[in-house]
Amino acid sequence: MAKEKSDVSSMEVDDQISTNPKFSINVLQLLKSSQMQHGLRFGDYTRYRRYCTARLRRLYKSLKFTHGRGKYTKKSITASTVTEVRFLHLVLYTAERAWSHAMEKRQLPDGPNARQRSYLIGRLRKAVKWATLFAELCSIKGDSRTSLEAEAYASYMKGNLLFEQDQNWDIALKSFKSARVVYEELGKYGDLENQVLCRERVEELEPSIRYCLHKIGESNLQASELVHIGEIEGPALDLFKAKLEAVMDEARSQQAASMTEFHWLGHRFPISNAKTRVSILKAQELEKEVNDRKEGALPSEKRLAVFDKIFAAYHEARSSIRSDLANAGNSENMKDDLSGLDKAIGAVLGQRTIERNQLLVSIAKSKLSKTRDEKNEKVTKPEELVRLYDLLLQNTADLSDLLSSGRDRKEEEVALSEECELKSLIFRAERCFFLGKSYSSAGKRTEAYSLFSLARSLSEKALKKVQSVATHDQAMVKELETLYKDCRSNSCIEHAMGIMEHEKAPNDLSKKISAVSISANGNDKKGEKYLVEKLDVYESAVADSSTRVAPRIAAFQPGFQAIPRNPIVLDLAYNTIDFPSIENRMKKDKKGGFISRLWG
Repeated sequence: MAKEKSDVSSMEVDDQISTNPKFSINVLQLLKSSQMQHGLRFGDYTRYRRYCTARLRRLYKSLKFTHGRGKYTKKSITASTVTEVRFLHLVLYTAERAWSHAMEKRQLPDGPNARQRSYLIGRLRKAVKWATLFAELCSIKGDSRTSLEAEAYASYMKGNLLFEQDQNWDIALKSFKSARVVYEELGKYGDLENQVLCRERVEELEPSIRYCLHKIGESNLQASELVHIGEIEGPALDLFKAKLEAVMDEARSQQAASMTEFHWLGHRFPISNAKTRVSILKAQELEKEVNDRKEGALPSEKRLAVFDKIFAAYHEARSSIRSDLANAGNSENMKDDLSGLDKAIGAVLGQRTIERNQLLVSIAKSKLSKTRDEKNEKVTKPEELVRLYDLLLQNTADLSDLLSSGRDRKEEEVALSEECELKSLIFRAERCFFLGKSYSSAGKRTEAYSLFSLARSLSEKALKKVQSVATHDQAMVKELETLYKDCRSNSCIEHAMGIMEHEKAPNDLSKKISAVSISANGNDKKGEKYLVEKLDVYESAVADSSTRVAPRIAAFQPGFQAIPRNPIVLDLAYNTIDFPSIENRMKKDKKGGFISRLWG
């Protein structure tokens, strides 16, 4: 009897397991795939929010879980409602939609105002509410891994809300740490893709954890060192970066209170506008970041992005200075100080522009000799380097003009002006070298040889000028020596190639002349004139290597031509003439026999 009862109870348990299946969702992989495919690869939260809305509409319709037609009747999702995995997707994408809407407000150009920030926090609260519901449903309806990932997702959303609210940093730290622990454990199991995604999420959570520790006071991290934390890219870091920028602005404002002058080449310019001081301090911090980190430590693309931020900060400072200059009135001393400060910042901006363009040149040179690899990167052509050196020559000319515009020039200004002249000479030599490369690739040996020779003389002149300076730059000397050797070797190569082509010229000419056709054939270009029609134009018929078809002498057989002839005369009056009848004059034939003659 007991055995029968145990059999019955085991059958009931099996029936319960079969009627209550556990759903499985790889939450992180699902979200990463949706985010990268629908806008967040480029930080477009608007596109991702619209995708979540469309996805929810499809889910509601396919599940037949709509909220009534006409009058809205809300349907709540409970554990008993979840009969398939799509109900869990419904809750998850609702949380994602609220979160992406909040991040969209965070990305406004001038930042969210008070009303928009209140709306932003409201959307984050919605995201936390739906993420918590998702975790509760997964704990009942999902397997153990799904439940664990859902708990980590809910903790991450809760941490984001507290992070944005600037309060309860200890609870935010606890939420981020619990999410990190879950992803660290999940990263040890599963396939390779899942392990990589979990490790990426752990790296994205690390800056937020360190920032919470900094706010609590348990970290010795300085505010200026926080910049290096957020170098990892990812949607999880966008709130952190916005918060970090606000902290850095606050630190700059406090530091700007003690900044009263701007030093430039021996000059001191007073700064009275707080906005100008903050912009200059921001630019100087970014310059320090570029200069302190050696080349190779920071990738070229990120260095270019830092240069863009430097330009934006200096332009903002100049706009503030010019607005102050417009409101200066009749105060000549204030106008002189503001004009001098504007000139100084313009000169610094010119120097940073030259540095940025030199970085572009180094990137282009690294791709000059490469062939297309597995990444299918674009190979640099010599013409692109010629264009970059044209920009550098223009930049140095503008900076020289700005330095020579003052009346009382200090020694530092004279030294910078001489440095600009030297750089201009080096840029001219480099430009001639790559222009020669361009002509060489086009097969123009004479022009290429002349340009390489000119580049060789310019590089030799620049090398002597650099070596004459007591404290010359060894790297610049080495670069000029390399350029001098390259110019010499390329000029020798062009000379040799020119001699070889000159020796082969008669044979090539005879081959091309033998290929001249008398008349057109099927491969000739339509509309091209014959040689006999171009006798008054000097144009090489056989020496031009760019022509694809042999030239044509004349048309054979000659084509039909229109010739003049006598006019055709038509007698139009003949049809209208009425001639007289001549029947009475006509001879009648008499026919008949004997009888007809009797009666006739």
